[in-house]
Amino acid sequence: MGRPKRITKGHIVYHALNRANGRLRIFKKPQDFAAFEAILADGVARYGMRLCGYCIMSNHWHLVLWPRHDGDLTDFMRWVTVTHTQRWHAAHGTSGTGHVYQGRFKSFPVQNSWRYLALMQYVEANPLRAGMVDRAEQWPWSSLAIRCGGEKEVVLDPGPTRLPEDWLRIVQSAVDPSQQETIAHCIKRGCPYGSKQWINQTATTLGLESTLRPRGRPQKNS
Repeated sequence: MGRPKRITKGHIVYHALNRANGRLRIFKKPQDFAAFEAILADGVARYGMRLCGYCIMSNHWHLVLWPRHDGDLTDFMRWVTVTHTQRWHAAHGTSGTGHVYQGRFKSFPVQNSWRYLALMQYVEANPLRAGMVDRAEQWPWSSLAIRCGGEKEVVLDPGPTRLPEDWLRIVQSAVDPSQQETIAHCIKRGCPYGSKQWINQTATTLGLESTLRPRGRPQKNS
C-alpha cells in the first residue's frame, strides 16, 4: 500500500525536517551549507514561501514554514529536496550512487501562539543544544545568524507572531524540558503542536488523527 497523500493547508505554520541517509554528514564545508542556503533562497522566491526560521546541521536541517496556499508546503519541500540531492551529487561526483536523504521530509503543524515561539527557540538553539557553539548566534548556518546581522541571500518572513525584543537572550537560555520533549514527539509522530482543542481540530482537518493514537496494537479486553 502506498503512503497516504499529505494534506497541507495554507496559512498554517509547519516545522519541516529531513535527515541524510544513514546519518551521513552531507554538510561538511562552508560551501555545502552555503549551497543549501542558496537553494532555500531560490525556493522561497520560486514558490512565494514564507520562511520564518531554519537551522542547517551536519546531517539534517530544520525549517519553520508558513505557506500561503494549500499544497505549497509539499511542492516547496519536494523541490528543495530534489534540487539539493541533484546538486549535492553533482558537487561531490557521486551521481547515481544512492539516496542523499533517508526519505521524504517529516513535518507537523504548529499553533500560532506561544508554541510558535517555543518551536522557533528549539530550532535556532539546535547548535547550542548540540554543544557545537558556546552561543547560539555563533552558528552561521541558521536564521538566528541573519537576525544578528549576518548577510545572506535567504529572506526571512517575520512570521505570524512577533519575536520578543530580547529574542537572542531567549534562544540562549535553555529550552523548557517539557516543550523540548513535546516537540521531539511531534517530530517523531508528525502530530500537531498546540493546545488540546487546536490539536484535535487540526488533526481532523489535515487527516492526522492516526498521529494522536498510541502506536502498536490495541489491547484486548480480558
